[in-house]
Amino acid sequence: MTTDDPWNPERYARFAAERRLPFDDLTALLAPLRVGGRVLDLGCGAGELTAELHARLGAGETVGVDSSPAMLEKAARHAGAGLRFVRGDAAGFAEGPWDLVFSNAALHWVEDHEALLPRLAALLAPGGQLAVQVPCNDRHPSHALARAVAAEAPFRELLGGAARESPVLAPERYAALLFALGFTARRVRLEVYGHALASRDEVVEWVRGTTLTEYERRLPPARWPEFLARYRARLAAALPDERPFLYTFRRLLLWGRR
Repeated sequence: MTTDDPWNPERYARFAAERRLPFDDLTALLAPLRVGGRVLDLGCGAGELTAELHARLGAGETVGVDSSPAMLEKAARHAGAGLRFVRGDAAGFAEGPWDLVFSNAALHWVEDHEALLPRLAALLAPGGQLAVQVPCNDRHPSHALARAVAAEAPFRELLGGAARESPVLAPERYAALLFALGFTARRVRLEVYGHALASRDEVVEWVRGTTLTEYERRLPPARWPEFLARYRARLAAALPDERPFLYTFRRLLLWGRR
C-alpha cells in the first residue's frame, strides 16, 4: 500500500491562488470577533490561510487541526503569537468552546453531515459563529470519472468497491439544519468558480492534489499509475481541448451565528 499520508503540500499549493478564492468569500461572511476570541480551523492544511485568518480576525488564540503530518510540518512555520497547530480528526475534535469554528475545503472528507453539524455547533461558545466551505463538484467529469474508473476492473476489486461518494448535502438542507440548531443569523450560498487553466491537462493535476488522494492511498503502489493513466485518458475524452480551459467548480458556503 502507499503511505498513510498521500497528501502532497507542493502539489496542493500549485493552484493556491484559485483555491484561496472561496476562503476570501467565506471570511467575508464573518461577523467581527470579540477581543481575545478563540478560533478553531478544521482541516487547516499547510497553515497559510489559517495564519491569515488569525491575523485578520485579531484572534487571541487560533488552533489549526489537520490529520496530515506532511501538511502540519509545513504549517509549523506559521505557529506562534497565539497560533498553534495540532494533529487531529475534524470529525471527532471535541475541545471547546470556540468563538468561531471555521473550515475551508475540508469537511467533504467527513461522512454524515446530518450528525456533523450538531457536533460542530456544540463546540461554539454563546454567540459563536460557524463558517464552512465545501466543494460540491461531484457532477463534473473531473470527479464523476474518478468514481467511474474506481468501479472498473481491476480497480473495483483492488479498492474493495470503495468509489468515494460525497457526503455534501443540498444547500436547502444546511439552511434547515442551521435553523434547527438555533443559529439566529444564517447564510447558505452555492457558488460556481471559473478557473482559467492552461489546458484540460491541468485538471488532472488539480484533482491529483485532492480527490484522487484517497484512491492513491488505497491502491497498491504498482497499480496507482495504471489508475491515473486510465483516469487521464477518460477525462481527455470527456473535456474539450481548449486553451485556456475553463474549469468550473461548484462550492457551498455556509455561515451561522448562535
